[in-house]
Amino acid sequence: MKLFRASNQTQSAKSRRIYAAFEILDTIIAFLAALSFLVGSVLFLWKEYEITAAWFFIIGSLFFCLKPTMRLLREIRLASLGDAKDLADRFDI
Repeated sequence: MKLFRASNQTQSAKSRRIYAAFEILDTIIAFLAALSFLVGSVLFLWKEYEITAAWFFIIGSLFFCLKPTMRLLREIRLASLGDAKDLADRFDI
């Protein structure tokens, strides 16, 4: 099974649950990343909070790095659901 195919999302009830769980996680990560950047931006308005603001930007950047990582993990997980059937078809006894 190939990665990043839309059909992988709806092949079974299990694949739909996995896809939905990862979508919720992706949304939470995106929200936390945006919130971190917003807080960091506001904190940069005051000189005494510049270091804290920089840390919020670093944390936001880490959340943004998690987004493609989670997408890849989701696709690998969805693709692995089809491997058992493919293997069974190849080695039909």
